[in-house]
Parts: sequence; structure tokens; C-alpha cells
Amino acid sequence: MEMNEELFDNIINTAQDCVFWKDKDRRFVGVNKAFLDFYGFASADVLIGKTDEDMGWHSDPEPFKQDELRVLEGHSTYKVLGKCMIRGEERDIIASKRPIYEDGKIVGLVGSFLDVTDVHRRNLASIRSGVTYDIKKLRKYRYFDKLLDEVSLEEILDPLTGVVSRGFILNFAKSLIADDIPFTFSIIDLDNFKYINDTYGHHAGDVVLEEISGSLAEYTDGYGVVGRFGGDELLLINFRDTKFDDKQSFFEDIYVNTGVLRRKIDVDDHSLFITGTTGCATFPYDADNYDDLFSLIDKTLYHGKSKGRNCFVIYEESIHKDLDMKKIVRQGVYTNMNTLMSHIEQVKGFENRLLSVMNLLQTELSISEIFYCGKGLMLRSLIDKSLRRKVNDLISLMNDDLYAESDIDNLKDSYPVLYGALTARNVHSALIAKIGLNAETDGYLICSSPREHRIWQEDECGILYFIAKSLAAYIRLSGETIPE
Repeated sequence: MEMNEELFDNIINTAQDCVFWKDKDRRFVGVNKAFLDFYGFASADVLIGKTDEDMGWHSDPEPFKQDELRVLEGHSTYKVLGKCMIRGEERDIIASKRPIYEDGKIVGLVGSFLDVTDVHRRNLASIRSGVTYDIKKLRKYRYFDKLLDEVSLEEILDPLTGVVSRGFILNFAKSLIADDIPFTFSIIDLDNFKYINDTYGHHAGDVVLEEISGSLAEYTDGYGVVGRFGGDELLLINFRDTKFDDKQSFFEDIYVNTGVLRRKIDVDDHSLFITGTTGCATFPYDADNYDDLFSLIDKTLYHGKSKGRNCFVIYEESIHKDLDMKKIVRQGVYTNMNTLMSHIEQVKGFENRLLSVMNLLQTELSISEIFYCGKGLMLRSLIDKSLRRKVNDLISLMNDDLYAESDIDNLKDSYPVLYGALTARNVHSALIAKIGLNAETDGYLICSSPREHRIWQEDECGILYFIAKSLAAYIRLSGETIPE
């Protein structure tokens, strides 16, 4: 039997896979019946000549686009997991694509995909079964024991992470307060989660959420319950650790010793370092009602974010009683820059100008030490006046006005002199600014942090950049020099 157009159409249109083919500009040329049925189209006219981006059915179109560009260069892809929007619902699909050749040249591509949403979710549930919640684990709590007589476990759990979903974890907290049962309530926000989604795709974000949620649930098994508040925010109810010292030890373990937070998660070919910011308070010692308790964990969370993220803040009345959420949210680069400028203007001499802003930098950036060096690249410290150490390789590092390093170990091989000088001062993360105007460089400022894998925020970078430029301007006006 010879292959003719009618036979080809019959084969394509009886296939269960959704099949499509495109031209070299990634515009649709044709699709099969399964494809039309999947998207609910009456005919292919609605998409012929359009790209995926034109149709807008991928929540993150960039991975699909890059895959197709590689295919148009002669590569093939096989069963690549991705996501698409179908009538307002995000679905999981696996897609395979190959180039189409004509006279030895690539003229387009052909592809197929399957909806694997239900299978994917079942697999995730299977993977998580040892670390998240089943009926037996939840029935030990009176609230869930009663609830499970009325609703299914699937309704209670978040479908992605397998921990308790938002409404039920909040109602659980309220029920504990009504029953006067002490517990520590925490909210955990994964740092720079949008960057992960935007850079590596939503699949990577999903994997991160699943891994962190599962690890946290496993670690607190027997004395805590984890829930998903929404997006990249998790909630934790901890019955065991309600005294300050116990909470301190708990979070030190979570952040330092156990690999729950501050950990690498491998997704496809990428190794992502994940950190989080946590705020917590305890019922009934810090607040005796739900609204006040949630307000405290919200405030301490934002306080942690304002101090550089990648940290936990335990509510203490003597420290955080007058914490003003509006002030935390409003406090920004503009306010800090005005304060910095007023300090710098009141004194003369490079070191005195830098000393005048030291306290504010330590408060706003949560740094441990400020280093500086002039054109001779002799590293000096505002705290330890005896420090004098050449850092000749600093100049080759600073190709731009600002350099942020979350992990000093990344400098070890390429910049060993600078690495040795900083690690000798217990520096684990550093923010470096060039002092200079236009193309001329007068020296460098280094803010150090003992916190491993600190994520330097944009406003922190802006503050140090502003100080460096202000000092450079005074050097020009006054003829001051940076001490060597």
C-alpha cells in the first residue's frame, strides 16, 4: 500500500497524540484532530500562521521557544515536560519535536504532545507519600479527625506539594487557639522565587516547592504540620518548640544543620541554591488571638526580608513590639540615601566620611565589617586598623561598578588573593563597589557578611553604589585621597 495524502490524513487524525507542524519561523502550518479537540477548536484556521506566543497558551513560553529553535538547527527533542493553559487551567504535557527537511534543508518542524497532568500528579503523590500527610498522620489532631469524616484527604492537601492547603491550615491554627493549645506559628517565604520561575521555568519552581515542602514536613513529622499559604509561602505549626531557646535551636537546625533550607536542589541540568526568610510567633505567649498572632508572623517575616533575607526572625516583645509594618514596607533606598548624604556632608576626610555611615550600614544591610582600598589595592578595615593586605586580583574582578557575591568560595580559584584576605576575616558573602567617576577609579568598598550564601537585595546594592559615588565626588572636590 502506497502512502498518499488521504492515508496520511487518516493516520494523523486517528492518532491520540496531539500532532502539529510548523514552518521555519515557528508558525503553525497544520494540526491533527486530537490537537483541535484538546484546545477546543472547531478548525485549524484560528491558529494557522501564528506562533505559540501569538496563541498565549503557555504560562512560560520561553522553554518551548528555545526547544523549537534548537530543533530548527537540526536537533530533536523527546518527551520534554512542560506546562500549557487550557481554558484557564494549567496542564502538564510532554512534547517531542523533529526537524522537517526538504532538499536537504530544514524547512520546519513536526511535533506531538500528550496531556500527562493526572499521571504527573499521581507520581508526585507517590514520591511524596513518605514525607507528607496521609489520613493516619492527620487524624491524630482533633480538627483533622473531625474534618476527614466530612471531606476527602485530596481536598485537604495542596495538589502540588502534598502539604495542607491554605484554608485548612489557617482553620487548623484557629481551632488550636479556640482549644487553648500552645504552638509556634511560622511563615516561610522562599527567596527570589520569581527569579527561579523566570529563569528556569515553572517546572523548576514546582520542583523547588515540592522538595522544600516535603523536607520541612519530614523534618517536623510528629510535632508539626506544614501548609501552603500560597505561591512560594509556606506555613508551619510547631507544637514542640514554644520557648525562645527551643525555637532558636529549631531554626538553626532548619537553616544550618539539616539541609531543609539553604540547600541545593538539582533540576534538569541546573543546580539551584535555595534559601528562605521566616517570621514566627507563639500562641498564647506572644498573642492570644488569631489576628494578632498572624500579624506578628507577617511583621517578623517582612523584618527579615528588610534585613537581607535568608534568615529567621523570632518575635520578641522587647525588640519587635513597636515594629511598624508600614514603615518596613515604605523604608527604601531614597530614605536611606538622604540619611547617608547628611552624615557624609558633616565630616571631612575619607575615613571620617565612611565612619559616619558605618552604623547605618550595619543596621540597614546587616553587615559585619567594611573594608576599603585605594589605587594601591591595600585592603584596610574600619574596624581593625591593623589590617593591611594587598589584594592585587581585586582589579580584575571589578569589570563593573558593583559586584555581589553570595558565596565567597566562588572566588577561590580565580581570585585567590582576595579570597584569602576575606576568608581570613570570616567573610562568607560580600558586596563590592568601585569608588570612582566616569572611567577613573579611586578605589573600592567592600561590605562583608558572615552569613553563608546571603542574597544581596537591589536596595542594598543601591545604597553601597550611592556611597561609593558620593565618596568619589568628594575626592574630586576636596582633593582627598584614600589611605593606603
